[in-house]
Amino acid sequence: MFPTYESPTIKKLNAGMMNKFGSRTEYTPVKFIDNVAVADLMDKYGSPLFVISERTIRQNYQKALKAFKMRYPKVQFAWSYKTNYLDAVCKVFHQEGSWAEVVSGFEYQKAIRNGVPGNLIIFNGPDKSKEDLILAVKNRSLIHIDHFDELYMLIEILEEIKDTKARVAIRVNMDTGIYPQWDRFGFNYDNGQAWNAIVKIIAQEKLQLEGLHCHIGTYMLTANAYAVAARKMCELALKYSNTTGENIKYIDMGGGFCSANTLKGSYLQGADIIPTFDDYAEAITNTILQFGFRPDELPLLILETGRALIDEAGYLLGTVLATKRLADGRRATVLDTGVNIMFTSFWYNHRVSPAQDFSQHAEETVLYGPLCMNIDCLRESVLLPLLKKGDRIVVHEVGAYNMTQWMQFITLRPNIVMIDTKGEVHLIRKQETVNTIVDCEIVPEHLKKFVI
Repeated sequence: MFPTYESPTIKKLNAGMMNKFGSRTEYTPVKFIDNVAVADLMDKYGSPLFVISERTIRQNYQKALKAFKMRYPKVQFAWSYKTNYLDAVCKVFHQEGSWAEVVSGFEYQKAIRNGVPGNLIIFNGPDKSKEDLILAVKNRSLIHIDHFDELYMLIEILEEIKDTKARVAIRVNMDTGIYPQWDRFGFNYDNGQAWNAIVKIIAQEKLQLEGLHCHIGTYMLTANAYAVAARKMCELALKYSNTTGENIKYIDMGGGFCSANTLKGSYLQGADIIPTFDDYAEAITNTILQFGFRPDELPLLILETGRALIDEAGYLLGTVLATKRLADGRRATVLDTGVNIMFTSFWYNHRVSPAQDFSQHAEETVLYGPLCMNIDCLRESVLLPLLKKGDRIVVHEVGAYNMTQWMQFITLRPNIVMIDTKGEVHLIRKQETVNTIVDCEIVPEHLKKFVI
C-alpha cells in the first residue's frame, strides 16, 4: 500500500523579526481601503468611523458558498441578522441569494422591511412572543422551537387560527467534544429530550416538522465538532423517517465558523490556526453524504454563518487623542474609539495599523479608548510605532457584532459608510446627535423648571 498523495501547501505565519531598531513594527501603514484613501474618508465623515467593504462581503460569501456547493448538491445560506443587521449589509447578502435568520421580533420586522419573503425567514431564539409567533405562522416562516414552553404556546396559538399549519423545526444541543457545552438553547440530543420534543410535534396535526437545527458554539476552532453534530442530526432525521414514513426536509447546522481575528490568550495569530471554509464543508458534507440517505432524499443543508462572512469586511477608523507613560513605564495611547463601539475588543486582540507613514522604532503600547472607565482598553499590549496626537489608525476585522452590540455610552455612535464594488462611498448609517437620544425621553411636568 502506498500512502495517499497530498499536494503540498504553503501557509503564511505571522512572526516578528529583530533588527537594529528592536522588534519590527507589527503592521505596515494602511492608507487605503478598497482604493479609497483613509484620510479622505475621515476628513469627510469624521472620526471615529466604521467602514464596510461590499466587495469583501461578496467575495467571502461566494467563497463559502463554493466550498459547500462543490461538495454537496443542496445548500442554502441564511444571513444571521444579529451579527450585523444594518439594512445595507443585509441586502448585500440577500442579493447574493441568502435567506434571513433572525432571533427576535425586532430582527424579524427588519427582515420583512428588507423585502425578504416570509417563507424564507428562519425564526430562531428563546424569546418569541405570542404576537411574533402569530406573524411567523401567517407568513409561513420557519419557526425553530427552542423550549417546551414555546412549543405549548405555539400549539395554543394554532387552536385559535383556523385551517393553518405551522412550519417548524427544533433546535438541538449535544455533546460534540467541545467544552463548555452549549446546552442553554434547544433540546438535548444525548438525554433524549430532542426526540421527546419531536414526538410531541408528530402528535400535533397543525405542526409540520420540516427541519432540525443546531448551533454548537461560536468561533469553533475544530471542524470535527461539526462532523459529530452532523452525525447526530442525521440520526434524528433517520429516526423521524422510520417513525413517520416522511423525510426531514432540511438540516440547519447553524453558524460558529471562525473569522481571522485572534482570540485573547491565543499564542498564534487567528489567521494561522482557524479552519477554512473547505475544512468546515468537508466535515459537514462528508458526514451527511456518507450517512446513508438515498440521493433523492438528501436534506437541504442550511448554514447560518455570520462572523466568518462579515468580520473581514469591517474597519474602524480612529484618531489618537493623547499619549502618556503609565506608572510601570509602559507607553499608553488614547484613541477616540472605545469599547462602547468596539465591543469585540473584550475577546479579540484586534489588528491595529497606523494610517500614515511611521518610523522604524516600535514600542509595546497599551491602547485605551476615550471613556471614563478603566475597562475601556482596546489592546492590553501591542507593538506599534510611536503614534502622536492627531495620528490616525485602522482597526481591522470589526464587521461582526460591533454594529449591533455597540452602546450609546458617554459618546455618540459614529457614521458608518460602505464602499461599493465600484469604489463609490455611501453613508449607510448617520452618526447620532443629542436629539437622537433625547427625542425618546419624556420629562415630567414638575421637573421642567429649576433654579440653581
